[in-house]
Amino acid sequence: MFHVYILRCADGTYYTGHTDNLEARLAQHQAGTFPGYTHDRGPVELMWSESFPTRLEALDREQQIKDRSRKKKEALFRADWNGVSAAAGSRQRVSTALDARSNQTENSTVSPPPVIVLVRPQLGENIGKAARAMLNFGLVEMRLVSPRDGWPNPQAGPAASGADVVLEQAQVFDSVAEAVADCSHVFATTVRKRGVTKPVVTPEEAARTIRSDAGRAAILFGPERSGLETDDVALARTIVTVPINPEFGSLNLAQAVILVAYEWSKGADLASPPETELDPPAPQEELEGMIVQLDQMLEAGGYFFPPDRAPATRRTLRTLLTKPGWNSQEVRTLRGVLSTLARPRQR
Repeated sequence: MFHVYILRCADGTYYTGHTDNLEARLAQHQAGTFPGYTHDRGPVELMWSESFPTRLEALDREQQIKDRSRKKKEALFRADWNGVSAAAGSRQRVSTALDARSNQTENSTVSPPPVIVLVRPQLGENIGKAARAMLNFGLVEMRLVSPRDGWPNPQAGPAASGADVVLEQAQVFDSVAEAVADCSHVFATTVRKRGVTKPVVTPEEAARTIRSDAGRAAILFGPERSGLETDDVALARTIVTVPINPEFGSLNLAQAVILVAYEWSKGADLASPPETELDPPAPQEELEGMIVQLDQMLEAGGYFFPPDRAPATRRTLRTLLTKPGWNSQEVRTLRGVLSTLARPRQR
């Protein structure tokens, strides 16, 4: 059984999370041992909870609740369903990254998403930022190899900006070999030559391989200062690198993760921003009317001087005004501007 819950923090703010053990998780929040938002905002009070048979259902509900305003959450506490309904609107929503992950895992012809392995990461903030980058592009499985400051790390939660599910499920290992033991394909991200002869591919090529081959894939990312060591790269089957400025080839951890995650996401069923149709360009007659209006105003103002340059100047203006592909509304707007300039209103 999985639970979605809302806590009220000592500063009056609300925190929404999910867990498979509500009593134990509340104890962690109260003790300040759970990393993230509530760590320094105790004591906390449980305001509401709801149970679900699967984690995916709980995660879906958690995201719904997180998107709600304070007013909607407080209506939920009171069981004020009219208030919740009026504020929440339709409860239909697009598939989350975890929904996409579930659909892919259930389909035997599609390989599961890759595991992101952070090898000896140093700062909790960077782990949190990497988690945020992962969830942006539909990846949720993070593995940590010997994090320098231990785990959990209270600095990771705020930096994750809501990607709590990635941090909550992160697993810790003592070695790279243990972290990738169940993976059939291991990729090492590096821009340096490590004295190890391996196939070298771009993130795009790696993503194609991950999507087309059966079995789990793991992608290794090294510590912030030095990157992967030679022994780490030796465990991989393939090196992933990007064309980069040879004078400055340093990427931070989250940047490296987001490059690889984005390429993988191109084959995932993630939501894209809606396309907006542009109005068609204005008919030539409308555009010509605007150009004539401007020409007459400029002629009256003595703009075309010297006279022998007038044809070239008019040609330049026409080229300028016909380049953008003005639509009708834009033409009318500009003509209104010109009309105002010609007959300024008295204030």
